Amino acid sequence: MTTVRLRPLSIVPEGEEVLVGDPETGTFVTIPAIGGLVIEALTRGATIDEVAAEAEAAAGQPVDIPAFVATLTELGFVDDGSRPEAAATAPIQGKRWVAGVSERVVRPLFGRVAWCCYAAIAVFCVAVFVVRPDLFPSAARDAFPFGDIGLSAVLLVPFSMATMALHECGHWLAARAAGLRARFGVDRRMMLLVFETDLTQVWGVPRKQRYSPLLGGMAVDVVLLGALLAASLAVDDAAVSAALAVGIYLKLAGFLWQCMVFLRTDLYAVMVNLLGCHNLWRVKTLLLRRAFGRLSAAETEELASASAADRRAGSWFRWVWLAGFAGVLGWFALFVLPVVAVVLRWAADGMSAGPLAGRFWYCLVCAALLLGPYLLAAGLAVRERRSRT
Repeated sequence: MTTVRLRPLSIVPEGEEVLVGDPETGTFVTIPAIGGLVIEALTRGATIDEVAAEAEAAAGQPVDIPAFVATLTELGFVDDGSRPEAAATAPIQGKRWVAGVSERVVRPLFGRVAWCCYAAIAVFCVAVFVVRPDLFPSAARDAFPFGDIGLSAVLLVPFSMATMALHECGHWLAARAAGLRARFGVDRRMMLLVFETDLTQVWGVPRKQRYSPLLGGMAVDVVLLGALLAASLAVDDAAVSAALAVGIYLKLAGFLWQCMVFLRTDLYAVMVNLLGCHNLWRVKTLLLRRAFGRLSAAETEELASASAADRRAGSWFRWVWLAGFAGVLGWFALFVLPVVAVVLRWAADGMSAGPLAGRFWYCLVCAALLLGPYLLAAGLAVRERRSRT
């Protein structure tokens, strides 16, 4: 009479399969529906023999329960008495799930009425840029609100970090409204350093309830951008307008970044959820390797075992991902390169006096502070490549 003690697991139906996961560790896998039946039987304390009998009756054929239990053990779903290790999703990832704010307090911020308001604000932002194209940010102009380029560059870094932090807070608040917790970390997307909110717990709720946490960050972006544009239309002071222009530049750059689904941004997660994909990113890679004749025998088997939804979406998403490199370069050229170019020209001019001049060191420090996040992102890229090697 052997029983297996499982950790508290979530089981969410996904068509002919179920999505099973441990919300504490953030580990989720998709398994056949019969696996969900086995887990439910084990959870209520049925013995291995009893579970095998139930599974055989449901499947119409014998089910290898010991092998299935071994798989659950490898996934960390079996409670062995030890404290579970949370899976990290970013190079610098917090280990603890954060709750904090009451679900009841923040739920109205992400209800149907609230989302209608966010959509209306998004329409307002688009309308403002159409009617007043002069408010559309120019990086070389709007990133430097002060006469001192160095001071503007130094302040641009904390302002940028603050806008990213507010975006991630939107995810966290939306997750709390859904009764979920989150973890925070630092990751990179190509040449940029980004904050990241680990929302793996969202996969433990039904599909329709996942959109709010996934889009919570963009909701905050839209509200802030709308407020900045409204203020720009209302004020007539040059100094205040310059300060608002910096915020518009940062918010619009961040919002457009999230639209790049080929970088696993917020809208990528929304797309995956909408299409019912399980491992689109990996399937995209396998399909690209097959298209260029570089798919190994093991990878061919892996691709054949992928879900139909992943293969359907991957057939076109692989080309979107390839074309995305041009999109990233365009975004970079529009929002980042003009700022870097202005600062580097200013720094080169100031440093021409030599290291004995105080301005030399001032220009060097300002340029280093602006370029620091990009250098750190490059360091993370090297670290990741070394770990893979």
